[in-house]
Amino acid sequence: MDKLLISGGIRLDGEVRISGAKNAALPLLAATLLGETPVTLTNVPQLKDITTMIQILGNMGVSVVIDEKCQVEVNANTLTTAVAPYELVRTMRASIFVLGPLLARFGEATVSLPGGCAIGSRPVDQHLKALAALGADIQVENGYVHARTKGRLKGARFVFDMVTVGGTENLLMAATLAEGTTVIENAAREPEIINLAGLLSAMGAQISGAGTDTITVQGVKALQGCTYRVIADRIETGSYLAAAAVTGGRVKTLDTDPFLLDAVLLKFRDVGALVTTGPDWIELDMQGRRPLAVNFRTAPHPGFPTDMQAQFMAVSAVSEGTSTIIETIFENRYMHVPELNRLGAKIAVDGHTAIVSGVSELQAAPVMATDLRASMSLVIAALAAKGDTLVDRIYHIDRGYERVEEKLQSLGANIRRVTGREESQ
Repeated sequence: MDKLLISGGIRLDGEVRISGAKNAALPLLAATLLGETPVTLTNVPQLKDITTMIQILGNMGVSVVIDEKCQVEVNANTLTTAVAPYELVRTMRASIFVLGPLLARFGEATVSLPGGCAIGSRPVDQHLKALAALGADIQVENGYVHARTKGRLKGARFVFDMVTVGGTENLLMAATLAEGTTVIENAAREPEIINLAGLLSAMGAQISGAGTDTITVQGVKALQGCTYRVIADRIETGSYLAAAAVTGGRVKTLDTDPFLLDAVLLKFRDVGALVTTGPDWIELDMQGRRPLAVNFRTAPHPGFPTDMQAQFMAVSAVSEGTSTIIETIFENRYMHVPELNRLGAKIAVDGHTAIVSGVSELQAAPVMATDLRASMSLVIAALAAKGDTLVDRIYHIDRGYERVEEKLQSLGANIRRVTGREESQ
């Protein structure tokens, strides 16, 4: 099993290109099932989760062609079965995204209940309630969701019990081919929702309100193919900015969008970083200083994203002063805390609140990743730690960060991927 070996204490400096967003690309790939002609997606990141979604489409008979420029062309007309099996779905929660498009376009879907990171229950019941509101007959048996509809889905008004990005995306996709008007209330407002609505609109859907808490969809009879670009990964962007902050360095992220990161950039400025932006770049310069302690709480967009909580905690670990972090989205998203403490951080957790007492220096230690964003927080902390840190279970990081060690090496980090065999030699 691969691990990352990091020799910390080096101040990062340089430029890094940001990949397309995994959390945007996955629902976009699912949405290609709605097109009656091929859909081409550009700026698709090369990640394990993307490969899994493509395998799910391929397993259903869908034609998927990938070129050397990370463009993916999907032709759903070759679909032979509307079944997404457990063997593929178990590794990734985003597999549930195929449910809405399959149901809307083909009238049936059988999708295994998904797996993924163990950071909270994240139930799919909101997805199922939403699709049932459009007239779908849904049964859950033997670990599978079986969904069918007689004729087209019917437009309806649906209010989510809680803000859910995945639920909003699934209902939005299904509603595009429903008969009549669908009004989605308490909808998620994340940039990935806007990106998905943009693709669907380019395919011929009639959508208004994406990016607000009320989205209206006027159903159409058919959607056509198009070429569409995946937005930049705001979480990857924030992660590399955090790596600059924790090492007192300077990093300029390219091919990204400052608009996607307002709440995060505000907190970086609060810790004392010099943050400058352009149309498609963000630069963070700590000018060799330690960060200052700040308080924050995670919240649905446009609040501070839960997917940046762990990385910012790593910054707080070496800050001057004491930081208070409140996690409001997932009930089990502090699993990185014991590992950060192994590196010498002083973090205490009480329920949803973490108190981080900043230390002047972290110390290297073997650590183990527990989920995708936690794994990046450990890498970021290791970059600041004195000595050689070995990060285990990095298959988590490969699910969401493209060529992470290469990008960090380009910024001056002493990091390399090792196998268990190399480690024992």
